[in-house]
Amino acid sequence: MATIGATLQSVTQALEEAGIENARFEARLLLEHALKVQTQVLIGYPERDVADEQAQEISALLARRLAREPMSHILGYREFWSLRFKVTKDTLTPRPDSESLIDAVLKHLPDPTAPLKVLDLGVGTGCLLLSVLSEYEKARGFGVDLSPKALSVAKENAQALGLADRCDFSLGNWMEGIEDRFDLILSNPPYIPLSDRENLAPEVVDHEPETALFAGEDGLDDYRLLARQLPSRLKADGIAVIELGIHQDEPVKKLMETAGLSVFDSAYDLGGIVRCHIIRKKT
Repeated sequence: MATIGATLQSVTQALEEAGIENARFEARLLLEHALKVQTQVLIGYPERDVADEQAQEISALLARRLAREPMSHILGYREFWSLRFKVTKDTLTPRPDSESLIDAVLKHLPDPTAPLKVLDLGVGTGCLLLSVLSEYEKARGFGVDLSPKALSVAKENAQALGLADRCDFSLGNWMEGIEDRFDLILSNPPYIPLSDRENLAPEVVDHEPETALFAGEDGLDDYRLLARQLPSRLKADGIAVIELGIHQDEPVKKLMETAGLSVFDSAYDLGGIVRCHIIRKKT
């Protein structure tokens, strides 16, 4: 019978040999999930035995990760903005870089009591919309997605976070059929060029929904659509915060400004890449 410490080391080594980054961190997550314990137990009691059935579960989870199944699918959740979001194969996994959008919202809409009317296009897990609602106690949100299964996940997350009474969700294709105007429009649209498919990690290309990843030959198809739709759906003093792919800041800025919008600020992600544009109507 192996101990927690020995098991943690062997799982870490297996992940390292498979070329998986942050192997020690991921090994810890797998053990916490299988043993149903917190980090403090792994650190404080490495001498504890791992029961045979627990060892079998750890081996099964490790095999899934070595097959490059995303950790978020194995665990069934991902932390984002200090909140826990259910994740499935029907949604994108929330990524830390996308938290730059929430930072941008807080910077440009600094009143936490503002009764904001918020729209999230391509809501997925709901991580953007629900994180914003968690910061603005009087805000109300509306999430749209083309996938019924993704909408189901977003609704579950809203309920789990105690925010379901302040948001609604609708099946739809971007802003088609939406007539309201909003104080804040959020979106993390598909932005990967089809030609980049072969360069993507297996965790992404083999496990995440294609409709949430790819946007034509140049990755800009959905930005073109958003540029046409945003002017009529933003309030006079409203803003849109739109996520960007790598090297897309200038092309997207040009699209927005051609449509009568102003990109008046941008935000950077943890790697120093321009990750989102903050947009408003030209005055």
